[in-house]
Amino acid sequence: MKPRAAGAWEAAQLLATVSLGLFLLLPVVALFATLSWSDFLGGLRDPLLAPALRLSLVTTTCSLAIVVVLGSLLAWRVARNPGRLSRWLEAVSQIPAVIPPAVAGVGLLLAFGRRGLFGAFLDRHGIALAFTTPAVVLAEAFVSAPFFVQAAIASFRRVDQNLLVVAGTLGASPFRTFLRVGLPLAAPGLVAGAAMSWARAVGEFGATILFAGNLTGRTQTMPLAVYTAMESDLRAAQALSIILVVAAFVLLFILRRVAPGAELPGSELRGA
Repeated sequence: MKPRAAGAWEAAQLLATVSLGLFLLLPVVALFATLSWSDFLGGLRDPLLAPALRLSLVTTTCSLAIVVVLGSLLAWRVARNPGRLSRWLEAVSQIPAVIPPAVAGVGLLLAFGRRGLFGAFLDRHGIALAFTTPAVVLAEAFVSAPFFVQAAIASFRRVDQNLLVVAGTLGASPFRTFLRVGLPLAAPGLVAGAAMSWARAVGEFGATILFAGNLTGRTQTMPLAVYTAMESDLRAAQALSIILVVAAFVLLFILRRVAPGAELPGSELRGA
């Protein structure tokens, strides 16, 4: 490449990098720069904060437990048994990542709502899911599952098959091999996937508001509290938003410290 062409190429890269970097950073900076410390403290006293924060912690913990337990088993099945069925299972696990959250909410409502596919069955057993706290958990689990499952599949595929064979020859059952060999070796990727899945669940809005509603103390999570606060008090909305941003940065910091060599989930989704 000629020196002039090489210089133009470097300048284009620099311009694109600076432009996109500033574009991605500016909204976050604006959250902090346009709110004084006193206004931030005032926003923290908003009555929406405590119930929404408590509910978000409870529901995201429950949804993460569901996703990790079921997702680990599904990912192990897909990773260790290549074939058409496994490819279909992997494709199914990606569906929530490629449909809009609002569509996910409508789908959940039509599946588990009072008039949904399983609504009559649930109603006969005295179970009402729509517009309840369990509905929040289901919505969060649905939208966040792909982030863990894809990371788990990639991590399990990197486990040395020879180690699994040796474990089997030493008398380990398939479940024991999974528990004592597969999980420890795939742990960095699983931790990364769980962290990103939790972050996605914390930020869930569309599916939650359509399937669970926006009821204070029952279904109003932190993103829904931000939406509600925007209607009356921008200061409170900013304070709630800052808490979510700080939590995201802390999560990324911990993730880089705990699993520095793990790929962030999402790369598999983008490459699928």
